[in-house]
Amino acid sequence: MQRVFSAFVLASLALNTLAQTASAQVIVIEGATIRPRPRTTPPPLPLHADYRILSVDVNATLNDQIAKIQIAQTFQNTGNRTLEARLLFPIPQDAAIDRLTLIVDGKELTGRLLKKADARRIYEAIVRRRQDPALLEYMGQGLFQTSVFPIPPQAKRRVEIRYSQLLRQDNGLVDLHLPVGTLKHSHRPIGTLNFNIRINSTRPIKTVFSPSHSVDIKRPDDHHANGKLTLKNVTTPDDLRLFYGVKDALVGMNLISYRPDPNRDGYFLLLASPEVKARKTKVLPKTVVFVIDRSGSMNGKKIQQARDALKYLIGRLDPKDTFNIVAYDTQVESFRPELQRVNPKTQMAALGFADGLYAGGSTNIDGALTTALGMLKDKSRPNYVLFLTDGLPTVGERNELKIAAHAKTANRVNARLYSFGVGFDVNSRLLDRLSRDHRGQSVYVRPNEDIEVHVSKLYDRIKSPLLTNLNVRFEFDTVARADAAALISRTYPRELTDLFRGEQLVWVGRYRRSGQVSVTLEGTNAGDRKSFSFSTTLAKTSPDETNGFVEKLWALRRIGEIIDSLDLNGTNQELIDELVRLSITHGVMTPYTSFLADENVDLASRDNRVRAAKTAKRDLAISGGQAGFAQRRIKGRFQQATRVPAAIAADAPAASRSEAGAGHPLGAGPEPAQPGRSNVRNIGQKSFFRKAKIWRDSTVTPEQEKQAVRITQFSRQYFDLAARHSGKLAKYLAFTEPVLLNLGTHTYLIQPATNP
Repeated sequence: MQRVFSAFVLASLALNTLAQTASAQVIVIEGATIRPRPRTTPPPLPLHADYRILSVDVNATLNDQIAKIQIAQTFQNTGNRTLEARLLFPIPQDAAIDRLTLIVDGKELTGRLLKKADARRIYEAIVRRRQDPALLEYMGQGLFQTSVFPIPPQAKRRVEIRYSQLLRQDNGLVDLHLPVGTLKHSHRPIGTLNFNIRINSTRPIKTVFSPSHSVDIKRPDDHHANGKLTLKNVTTPDDLRLFYGVKDALVGMNLISYRPDPNRDGYFLLLASPEVKARKTKVLPKTVVFVIDRSGSMNGKKIQQARDALKYLIGRLDPKDTFNIVAYDTQVESFRPELQRVNPKTQMAALGFADGLYAGGSTNIDGALTTALGMLKDKSRPNYVLFLTDGLPTVGERNELKIAAHAKTANRVNARLYSFGVGFDVNSRLLDRLSRDHRGQSVYVRPNEDIEVHVSKLYDRIKSPLLTNLNVRFEFDTVARADAAALISRTYPRELTDLFRGEQLVWVGRYRRSGQVSVTLEGTNAGDRKSFSFSTTLAKTSPDETNGFVEKLWALRRIGEIIDSLDLNGTNQELIDELVRLSITHGVMTPYTSFLADENVDLASRDNRVRAAKTAKRDLAISGGQAGFAQRRIKGRFQQATRVPAAIAADAPAASRSEAGAGHPLGAGPEPAQPGRSNVRNIGQKSFFRKAKIWRDSTVTPEQEKQAVRITQFSRQYFDLAARHSGKLAKYLAFTEPVLLNLGTHTYLIQPATNP
C-alpha cells in the first residue's frame, strides 16, 4: 500500500491564557494530497500498556540566550495488534514550536498550518484509512500530546519536536529549563533518556551549574561548554535545570535568591568559581602529610591498594610542595623526621618507603594523628592531612572524644583533614568528628571498592588550592556592617572550604532584608589577602517557583547539619522536631524519617511522626559496622548536596540497610536513580505522600480534605481551574492516580482522565 502522510504540529501560541487557547489553537499540516478511501476496518482502540518508550533524546544548543531544542521519542509496539500511541511532550510555556517530525522507515516527514478542528478531522480520517499521520495537540499549560498511528506489532516509530526559546538571564546567569517532567512522556518507563547540551557564548563562560542532575560538563575553551547525561530505565525523570554565568571577575560569582513569602525569610544560593582567569592566579604551594593505616586488618588486597594509592599521590606532588608520610600500626613510623621538599630524590625515596609498607599489629589512631599534625608549622601555606584507616582504635587512646581533642590541640596551623574509612569496621563517627573539626571531609569506601580511586579523586580536588581561609560578607546600603550579619543566617556549609582550581563554592543561606546588596568573597592566596566583590539584588518576593530549588537545596543542607548534630551530640527534641518538619515540608526522605513512606503513619499526628523519628534515630548510636557505614555516607550526601531533583524522595531504606537508594536521590553521588514506586514525591514546591492510592499535598489539613472539590483532568472544570491559577496545575499531570492539593483558598481532588 502506498503510504500517504500528513503531520500536524502547533506552530506557535500567541494567546496567553488557557481559556483563550482552548477555543483557538493553531495546527500545522503538510504532505501529499489526501485521497478518500473506503473504510475497511474499524479504528483500533489505544492500547497504552502495549508499547514502550525505547528512548527520549534531548538535544539543546544555546547561542548566548537563544536555545534551539530538539526532543525525540522512539517507541515500540510490543503487542500483537496495531495500535495508536499517545505521548506527552512538555515544553516551556514561552517556547515557540518549530515543527513536528515523524520518521517512518527512515523517512522524515513535516507539516504546515491548519485550524485545530480541521487537523483533528483529517487526522481521524487518515487513521481510518490506516495510513501514517502524526498529530500534536496542545493540552494546556505547556503540555502537548502526540498521537501516532498505525504502529504495527513490534514496529518502532520515532517522533521529534523542535522549538526555540529566549532563555531568562538574571544577575549574569543564563537559565536553561528542559521540562522532561515526571511521567509526562508516558506512564511507562523510558529505556534511555539522553541529554546533550552545547553552549556557545560570545562572552567568556565563568560558571556552569546544574541543581537537578550530575551533568558531565566539558569546557574546551572559555566560550564553549558541552554537557552530557544518560539515564537508564527512567520511571520518574526530573526536569533538567542548567545555569551558566558570564560575569567578568577574577573569581566568577553569581547569586540566586528565592522568597515565596515576603513576610518570611528568603533563601539564596551563592556560586563562586576560581576557574576564572586562573592563569593570573598563583597556585599555592602546599604541605601534605599522608597518614596510612598498616595494621593487621589491612592485610591482603587493602594494603596493596593503599601502597598503590600512596605512590600515585607522591607522583602528583608539585615541585614547591612539602610532604611527609606517617605509617602506623601499634607503633607510629614517619618517612622522615620532618617535612621534605618535593624533588626527584625525595620522591624516589618516598616511593621506596611506600613499597615497604606491610600489614600487621594493632591500630594506634591517636598516635598517628598527633604525630602528623605536629609536623605542620607554617600557617602561610595550605596544609592537608590525608588520613586512611580501615578499623577502630585498638591501642593507645581509644576514646573518640579524647582522640578528637588531642588532634585539635596538635593542629596549630588550621590544617584540613580528609578521612578515608575503608570497610565496615571503621569508627565512622570518629572520622566524621575529625573531618568536621578540621574543615575537611569524610569519604567511606566499601570493602569491594578501589581505595586508590577515592583517594586520587579527592587529591585531584585539593591539588591546586587557589584561595584558602574563605569568608563571605554581605553589605546592605542602608544597614551598618555590624547589623548586616544578622540579616544573613543559617548558611551552609558553616565552615567554608578552600577553593580549588576547576571547582566552585556552593553556599546557601537565608536572608531577612531584600534589595541591593554587595557580596564580597575574601580569601588568602600565596600569603596575601584577596577580596572580590559584586553587586546583586535579593528578591523581595518571587512571582513563581522558577528558583524554588534554592529553598530545597537549603533544606537538604540544613537536614544534613541536624543529622550531624544528633549523631555527634546525642538526642535533642527540638532538632528532631525540626528534622521531621523539614522532611515533610520538602518531601525529603532520610533514614530517620523513613516513616514518610509508610501508609499506616498519620502524617497529621505529631506524636506518630516523632515516635517514628526517635525509633529510627537510635541507629545513629552505631558507630561501626555496615549500619554505621551507611549512616555516615548518607549523612555526607545531605551535607554536600549540590543538586535537588524535582522528586527528592525515594523508597526509604532503613539506615541499617545498604545506603544505595537513600543517597542517590540527592544527586550528590554517582549512583543513578533506580525505577520503582515511591510513596513520597516532590512536584514544584509541593510535597506529596501517597496514602490509600491518593497523592496528598502535605499542606492539606483533614478539614480541607473533607471540603475538596472533585475535578477530572482535561474537563472544562479542569481547564477553567488551570486558567485561574496561571499554569500551576500543569505540574500535577505527572500523577496517574488521584491527587489532592491545595491551590490558594480551595482544595481539589483531581481525578485522572480515563482515556488520556
